[in-house]
Parts: sequence; structure tokens; C-alpha cells
Amino acid sequence: MSDDNTSLPPISRRSALKLLGVGAAGSMVGYTRFAKPHPTIHQQESLDLPRYHSQGKKVVVIGGGLAGLAAAYELSQRGFQVTLLEKAPQLGGKVASWKINVGDDEFMMEHGFHGFFPQYYNLKSLVSELSINDNFQSLDFYSLVFKDPDRYRPEVFRPSNTAFPWNIVDLAISSPNRLRWGINLTKIKHLEVFHAITGFKIPRTYDTYDTITVADWVRGEFPQGLYDLYFLPFAKSSLNAPDTLSTGELLQFFHFYFFGNPEGLAFNGTVDDMGTSLVQPIAAAIRANGGQILTDVSVSEIQCQDNKIQAIAYQQGDEQTDVPFWTKKNELIAADSLEYYGAGDAMYAVNPETEEGLSLTCTHQGCTVGRQPDGSFLCPCHGARYDANGKRLSGPAQRDLPQFKVQDREADQVQLVAENPSNDLQRGTLAADYVVLATDVPGTRHLFTRLVGDRDPEAQRKVDQLVVSDPFAVGRFWLDRDFPWEHSKFASLSGYALTDSITLYHQIQTQFKDWAARTGGSVVELHAYCYKEKEFPTQEALLATFEQELYEIVPELKGATVIHRQLVNQKNFSGYPPNSYGDRPTTESEISNLMYAGDWVKMPFPCGLMERAISSGLLAANSILQREGVQRRPILSVNPEGVFKI
Repeated sequence: MSDDNTSLPPISRRSALKLLGVGAAGSMVGYTRFAKPHPTIHQQESLDLPRYHSQGKKVVVIGGGLAGLAAAYELSQRGFQVTLLEKAPQLGGKVASWKINVGDDEFMMEHGFHGFFPQYYNLKSLVSELSINDNFQSLDFYSLVFKDPDRYRPEVFRPSNTAFPWNIVDLAISSPNRLRWGINLTKIKHLEVFHAITGFKIPRTYDTYDTITVADWVRGEFPQGLYDLYFLPFAKSSLNAPDTLSTGELLQFFHFYFFGNPEGLAFNGTVDDMGTSLVQPIAAAIRANGGQILTDVSVSEIQCQDNKIQAIAYQQGDEQTDVPFWTKKNELIAADSLEYYGAGDAMYAVNPETEEGLSLTCTHQGCTVGRQPDGSFLCPCHGARYDANGKRLSGPAQRDLPQFKVQDREADQVQLVAENPSNDLQRGTLAADYVVLATDVPGTRHLFTRLVGDRDPEAQRKVDQLVVSDPFAVGRFWLDRDFPWEHSKFASLSGYALTDSITLYHQIQTQFKDWAARTGGSVVELHAYCYKEKEFPTQEALLATFEQELYEIVPELKGATVIHRQLVNQKNFSGYPPNSYGDRPTTESEISNLMYAGDWVKMPFPCGLMERAISSGLLAANSILQREGVQRRPILSVNPEGVFKI
């Protein structure tokens, strides 16, 4: 790859410091140019406590994503009797993998590319303990590419060995856009921005900035280049749009990924799919220590007495259970004789006259089918067709659409239950000394509808206030030709209507590299982190836009044959809107033996995405360990505070 800053004159470190207005910053921090700071230890025992629990206490972990897996892993290592329940057929949550077919070939599909940054200290510690470091590979550098090359040239991020302010100096030296950052510290607004991003501190930053969205914060005299080049891409990569994201949360995110991070922004990718590379090894370790893992599980009842969970009743089988669930009305689908509920790949159509409904999730590979003028339903991905009652007519799908009936209505939502629950469901009840709730926001809100008995209403209130962010979408394309590409194998993109990143899977993961070597083709993924549903109300619109923008991003692919399309479209990521920090649930809930884990949990130190999920799971495990007098696991973080005062 060519060096993108060759057209700019060289700049010295002293000049870079002056450009940033931090000429004296080096004397204000305890870091030097040559001494890389170590991670901060958030939790470490000061007492000499036993490492293993010997009383056989039972822990039920609900949710098999990274948060639940981390909690179950740690507790199973320490002598607890752990049972992990997961609703889906596969473990992993947002990093799950599942089988798909492309012609005669079988691949493992995912929810989208995930990068493993070097400051994911707690995730990295699990990887080392499991001896699976070889499952990951360095991607060397990371590019940010703009649609309009005349406005901004590509930014390139590489590994670093320095902390603030030297990481900023290095960025200024290497950036081809440094003269377009637009920073002028003689302006009050610019000085305020500089202090905010370099002075992060919990809870002070949230007290000051949690009341305003990022979009509102950057209005007026904000350094435009700084926003376009760094703030906007970072905001959207949190899977929250600037018009809905709390500025306090963005500053936390920014501190974790850059200002408090001495590791740089290059990262690793998995050699194989996420399930094979990470999820399965964690699950194997849980089972090896006596833990039980059940998938395809629907929790039917959570029994609570005297503000303590006593038992979990569940059903195991496919999704056709007799457990009812609530789903909100979708006003964005064109109105016809049906009502539409849900979003992403969890959509339902209801006939208001008969109160009968259909799941609109194609039984082939999970895309959302759309209603046609003749009343039938068509899958936009691979052409499966169903009649008005959901009966399969043609295409690759082998099963009918699941049928539901309306059990209750309330304002803008309905409660659905399967019309024909499976006959072979296995039912069971688990006693619990402790419960870790590690589901996503929709799952957590649903599980609170299954709580029966006596519990603190404050827990219900806080869960009711949780929100989800705008939906995300992933379009993956198998094409019959390769193409030249000078940027990183995963690159952030800016300036497109939908697409926020591109991943060249045929240059990263083994299964796709082998296929490309055999066929001469390529496998490309485009990711939209947080798009607006009103702009792309259907999956057909998402696929069409992804494909159109693919040819804009890679003109060499115009005229290529698309062998296969795969769409992932979900609305289940945590939202961090203004004024949500104060009431966000912490690890320990108001219910005495219920712990929370997940990316929606309030964290006591800066972290994001996968590291936030893993860390929250380990914090939940630590809370249980502490209550039982067992040594807690050391929890690591980047430097939790910025060097300047706000």
C-alpha cells in the first residue's frame, strides 16, 4: 500500500504538539515516549481467599452470548454448578456462527466482521487461558476511506506503543488530513471539545455530557474535520447513530478506543468463523468443568419469592413453544390488510380480523420475506415463496412459515403465541442459588414478563427504560471475480447512504480463502452499523442499496456475477441515549440473587463492544464469587481517566 501522507511536508513531534495545543502535555502525564503504560487493574483481591468454591452452589446463566459465556466460564472454573440456557440453536449471540449453503459449498455465516483490538484485555486473557491464540491473526493496519477523495484522503491506523499525548502526535504526523482537522484552541468551543475528549472521568463526564446527543453537541463551532474523520466513524461503530447517542457515552467510547488506549487501532481477526475460533472453545471449557449448556431453550417462568429467584422453568425445542411474547408495531411497512410487528429479521404479519399471524422469517436462511401484490410472500435473498397462509410454494426453503395467534393487545404492541406448539418439547425446572441474566435488551425485557412472584419493582422499572439502537444490517456477497484493493482487509467507509464498512473475507478467513483460490471469486461484506428504518424499511431495499454501493466502492466489480447474497438484519443492540446513564442497571440488581451481564449494563470503567460484553460477564461472576467468599478474578481496563480536567 502506498503511503498516504507523502504529499504533505514532514512534520516534527514538536510541531505536532503545537498544532494540537498540548505543548506542555508531556510534563503533565506520567507516560514517556518510550515507556508504554500497563493496563489498570479494576478488581484484585487484597484478602487471601480460596480460589475454589466447595459448597456446590447452583448458578443459572440465561443467554449464551459473550457475556453469558464469560460468566459461565469463570464460575465453572471455580466449582459452581453452572447451567447455561440459550434461546437460539447456536451459542454466541452477536458473534454466533451458523451453517449456510452456497451452491454445493457449505460456509459458516456470522452477524458481521468483528475486530479484536489489543486493549480488549479481558477478552485476550480468556483467549490465552484457552490456548487459542493461533485462532487469531493480525490484520496489520486499519483504513478509514472516504467516498469523496478530494475532501479527505484515506486515514491509516497502525499498532502503537505510546499513550496520550504521544499517540495523538503520531496520528498528526501520519495523517494526510492533519491540516483539515480544523482545531483552533483559541476558540472556546474547540477548547471545550479538547478538554472533553482528554479529560474523561466517571461519573463526571456523564454528569456533564449525558444530557445531549452527539449531533447536538457538534452543532456550531465544532472542528468539522475532527468530527468527519474521527467522531462520526467512532460514533457509528458503537452501533448508535449520532442523533440518538449520548455525548457522554461517545466520550467513554472515544477514551477506550483512543485517548486512554496505548495500543493503537490495528486489530486481529479470526482465522475461521467466530463460532469456531472463539465461541466453541469457551463452551468446551465450560463443559469440561462440569457445566451444562442447553440451546433451543425458551424460559417459560422465573419464580421469585421474597425478592429472590428460586427456580427457572423452561422448554427446550424449536421456537414453536407455548411461551407468549410481546412485539411492537412496525409503522414503516406499507399498509395493506395486514398489521406488521417487529423489526429486522424478527418480523410478524397479523390479520386484524382473524387475529392470526405469521412469522416473516424465511425458513431457508433467515431473511425477512415481503408481501407481494398477489398476497404471497417472497424472500428477497434467495427467492423462496410462500402463499398468503405461509405455506411453502417454491424455492430453497423446505418448511412453511411459523403461524401465531394474538393472545393480547396493548397500545402499540401485541402478544403472540405459537398456533401449533411443537409436540416434542422437553420441559424442565432448574433450582438456582444465583441467576445471571445475560441476554440482549429485547431478551431481557421479555424475560421480565416471565417473572412471577414477589420482587422489587425498581428492577422492573430500570429494565423497562432500556432501549435498543437503530437496526444494523450486513450484506455478504459471493462474486465470480476478484478485484484490486489497496486498503486494509477490513476498512471503515464514510459518505455512503447505507454502508459503513467493507470486509474482504476471501483475504481473511480460511473457508473463504480456500473457496476464492479454487474459483477465482471473492467474498465481500458490507456493514451498516445503525441505519434509519424509514430510509430502508424492507430487506429488499437494504440488499439493493448494498449492491449498488458495492459497485461504487469497488468499480472493478461492475459486471461481475453475484453467485450468492446473504443478509443479516437485526434490531437488538443496546441504545445509549441521553439521560440513560443514571438509571442504567449495574451488575447487581435489586433482586437479591440476580446479576446482570451484557453490553447494556452500566460499567465502572471504559470499555466497548465485545470487551464490554466479556467484562460485564466477568463482573457478574465476581459478584457471586465475592458473596461466597471466593477470590475474585482480576479485571483489567485501559487507564480509566483522561489526563486533563473538564
